[in-house]
Amino acid sequence: MANITTNVSASPLREGWKRFVAAIVRGMEAQARVTARRNRIEALEAKTDAELTRMGIRREDIPYHVFRDLFYA
Repeated sequence: MANITTNVSASPLREGWKRFVAAIVRGMEAQARVTARRNRIEALEAKTDAELTRMGIRREDIPYHVFRDLFYA
């Protein structure tokens, strides 16, 4: 009985392509996160001071409120 073993490894071109596509996906995901935060800031800035007060947000704290998950405080 004969056993045939093949050692098929991914080609460097294929691995490079995978890394390239993964980098593009990471970039698109990062852009989506930035866009979502920017939209949230614009929505809060469009509110009146009374609305912001009811939400417990001061106008000058809008960026902190939107990005608070990135801060340790």
